Amino acid sequence: MGLDIAFWILAVVGVMAALAVVLLGDVFRAALSLVLCFLAVAGLYITLSADFLAAVQVLVYVGAISVLIILAIMLTREVQRGSPSNRLRIPAFFVAALFLGGVTYALLNTSWQVSSTPPLEPTTPALAGLLFGEGGFILPVEIAAILLLAAILGAIVLVREK
Repeated sequence: MGLDIAFWILAVVGVMAALAVVLLGDVFRAALSLVLCFLAVAGLYITLSADFLAAVQVLVYVGAISVLIILAIMLTREVQRGSPSNRLRIPAFFVAALFLGGVTYALLNTSWQVSSTPPLEPTTPALAGLLFGEGGFILPVEIAAILLLAAILGAIVLVREK
């Protein structure tokens, strides 16, 4: 019962954050809403007992992709105005409506097999042991973190006012 409530709360937060990404005029705030949406999806994975997917969601999307998007926004001038012309608003609406129709059709016409029992043991500790244990990949992960930090600091230096 508690997981059901958490699932629906996270689903509502995720949908609201996704709508904020599309509807906000300020690109930086839209990027922060995207980070919230990614975190809500990671929470949904946790409620569905997909702990490895939640860890990957946080590491890849919240960590790397969001940092790169915010870095690109920081390198862009006049972020607050966004795209004033909005010439592609109507074609984008039709493409989004077509995509929504396709997803709705697929959801309604698919027989979903739902397991009633959760996994017997969590997968994240075993995968963490394989990745970061003996002969693992801890050094490349640390190097990637340092490179992202250097990129963010470089963006701040490039963008700041003289």
